[in-house]
Amino acid sequence: MGVTIAGYKTETGDQSWPPVLQISHISKTFGGVRALNDVDLTIERGEIHGLVGENGSGKSTLIKILAGYHSADHDRGQLFVNGQPVKLPLHPGKFRRLGMSFVHQDLGLVPSLTVLENLLVAELSASGGWYISWSLERDRARKLFEEFGVQIDPIAKVADLRPTDRARFAIVRALKEIRSTRLGEKSGGGLLILDEPTVYLPAAGKRQLYDLMREITSRGASVLFVSHDLDEIKDITHRVTVLRNGFVQGTVVTEETTDDKVINMIIGHQIDTLTVQHTDLQNKPADIYISGLSGGLLNNITIGIHKGEVLGLTGLAGFGFEDVPYFVFGARKPLSGSLEIDCQHYDLMTMTPSRAVKAGISLLPADRQNDGSVGSLTVSDNVMLQVIDRYFEGLRIRWKKMMTDARALLDKFDVRPREPGMAYNALSGGNQQKVLFAKWLQIKPRLLFLHEPTQGVDIGARVEIFRVIRHACDTDTAVVCVSTDHEVLSTVCDRVIVFGRRNTLRELVGVDITKDRIIEQCYAMAE
Repeated sequence: MGVTIAGYKTETGDQSWPPVLQISHISKTFGGVRALNDVDLTIERGEIHGLVGENGSGKSTLIKILAGYHSADHDRGQLFVNGQPVKLPLHPGKFRRLGMSFVHQDLGLVPSLTVLENLLVAELSASGGWYISWSLERDRARKLFEEFGVQIDPIAKVADLRPTDRARFAIVRALKEIRSTRLGEKSGGGLLILDEPTVYLPAAGKRQLYDLMREITSRGASVLFVSHDLDEIKDITHRVTVLRNGFVQGTVVTEETTDDKVINMIIGHQIDTLTVQHTDLQNKPADIYISGLSGGLLNNITIGIHKGEVLGLTGLAGFGFEDVPYFVFGARKPLSGSLEIDCQHYDLMTMTPSRAVKAGISLLPADRQNDGSVGSLTVSDNVMLQVIDRYFEGLRIRWKKMMTDARALLDKFDVRPREPGMAYNALSGGNQQKVLFAKWLQIKPRLLFLHEPTQGVDIGARVEIFRVIRHACDTDTAVVCVSTDHEVLSTVCDRVIVFGRRNTLRELVGVDITKDRIIEQCYAMAE
């Protein structure tokens, strides 16, 4: 029997339960700037509660206060966990004793260790024990995974897991941590705080995570789910709270609201729309050919691409379309395949990233943090990486000139803040992506691959990225957008190729390039 609260019904619970988490009048100031201003937030037992807002809205600051990383301002701020007052500020790590656990975008796993070692590392460091019965712990881990329908081998290395399984494991591990606390047991499962754990997952992987969240809340736990993706917020949450410029704009029941209302709350106005005049390319010969591409899930695929167009590649997971950019760029080795671009032929079996760049090919990978950038380096280092040789003068680098040019690029691509000397990983997701666009488009590529170009990017930044993509086409760059975000494809693409079973392809053009039509063809091609 669920509980009806403020117009929605949770998966489970008893109305006598107090809120799992209640925040009142929380503020935070950095150097005279208010990052949070009198924030209130309530999460009920058995609820999946969304938290949304643009980059810089205060989401991360609020999460870090709960984690004990930041202290709230000493004013009227109050925190209640399961109805009991908790003294602020929280000390780092105290959240576990309060029955809370966090899963961040990077998941916090150690890839070189096994699943079981990752599962036990936190409690072993806390207990200081010296003896482990590995066979007993393996059995416990298997039972835990079976409870939530997660099929993972406890002795497998985390590095060998699929991204979806890594995320599911991180969530189950977090749930195990809070179950072991007194308050976690008392609340029926505690509170999981998930800070964009789905950013680098394909659509099918996200659905598996949604199922896991629903299973968790059906057993009494609650979830605070931070995301930029309004579709997943709509799919998975009971209620959603919106932050803008440090203020709570309101909390709404998800099934009773609309996307337009939430967008208005997030950015304060109706979002600009980008109208694309799709070009009719059906009777025009292609300028670039990928021919006979085989490898992974692909077998003898041939695709023609026109200069100045945006070509979308999509399909259901397991049909190989996501492998195309990595095979062509030389990041992975295909079994066969060739590329013809401007009457020059390239054997893709011998292609390397450095050769691809010299051939005028660029790639923005889906995992920008691990595959597309160096987070510990500065913004200028990342944005100028492909043209660093321009600034050598003998054995010296003209740093001043490079910084001036880097700042000009940040201005052109509206990267905020425009500080070339700051660390790249200190930027928001949308601004990180704009840095990578600046990095590649300054060399004027002939062929630009984009793999999930808007994932982890807030609503405002998405429109800016759409404009950057279309501007690249105006300079005769051929853009290939590989994505499972069908709304993105319907917005920016001139053609969309849907990959289906047995390496069949179907092309959509003109009026067929709509979100609903693309989704329909993805499933039709899977039959």
